[in-house]
Amino acid sequence: MRTRMLALAATLAAAIAAPAAAQKMEKVTASWLPIMQTMAYYVALEEKLFEKAGIEINSVRFQNPNQIIDSLVSGQADFGPPGAAAGIAMLAESRYPGTFKVFGLQGGGIKVNLINDGLIVKNDSTIQSFKDLKGKSLGHLPGIQWRTISRFIVRQNGLDPDKDIRLQELAVGLQMPGVLAGSVDATLSLEPVGSIAVASKDAKRAMTNPVAMFIADPFYSGVSILTTKFIKERPAVARKIVEVLDEATRMAMTDFDKYRAILPKYTAIKPDQVGIVAKPYLRAWKDLNDTDLKSYQALVDVFQKEGVLKERIDVRDKILKPADLK
Repeated sequence: MRTRMLALAATLAAAIAAPAAAQKMEKVTASWLPIMQTMAYYVALEEKLFEKAGIEINSVRFQNPNQIIDSLVSGQADFGPPGAAAGIAMLAESRYPGTFKVFGLQGGGIKVNLINDGLIVKNDSTIQSFKDLKGKSLGHLPGIQWRTISRFIVRQNGLDPDKDIRLQELAVGLQMPGVLAGSVDATLSLEPVGSIAVASKDAKRAMTNPVAMFIADPFYSGVSILTTKFIKERPAVARKIVEVLDEATRMAMTDFDKYRAILPKYTAIKPDQVGIVAKPYLRAWKDLNDTDLKSYQALVDVFQKEGVLKERIDVRDKILKPADLK
């Protein structure tokens, strides 16, 4: 009898605890882009790091970096995982001061030998650099960030972006088809487009990491960002998001080959292409240093030079501080 009563008590306790545990799961919305810079987020999802931290993720995928920032500014999302647009985030900050805090950077670089972007052309193309684009067309990601970067690099190569070249916005999934079909002569593309191009054997990287050559090395076009609204309303949950993605960043950087296999689930990479995909350069919040911040500043300064930003923004003021999470 006693044994049966204990068993019943245990069953009742479990029944009561289950709803309580379920109630403790914090719902958080993330807006993300299907690129290599978002790798740490994929790792966190696959390893169920958010669930282990008591977080239920509403994961919203976009193809346009502007849409990610718009969703955060409008309050439809709480954070942008690695790969959110670094420049657009600061443009939004200039219009709506105090909207974001940055807690990670993603990109690539020449010195670290990790690929972030490439100038993609067909295999039989004679284009070898931006200087060869006079009278031709260049595709880039939709939105102000990559249009501004493209215009700046074109100028750095002695061309007028308004007269000498036709810039065309192309979503990630349309960039390779656009090059192969000839609707654009080249694209300035983030990974994994370059890796897919190489794997196709129909296209190639005319230049590897061109943005690092002309803006900053390493170059960071991606950020991890929290909205200040989310931080203020749920600081403990925001802290968990940062901790999860810092851990996932470490895992992705330390054991990238292990996680290659998950890429087809989240990006346009096919299973037979995972072996050639370039590893991104991912920087966790706890690891950000002076070099990282100077590189990020160099990107933001490009927006001022191109007349997109009216006043200079100091990115150090926008980096998440430990005090923000208290």
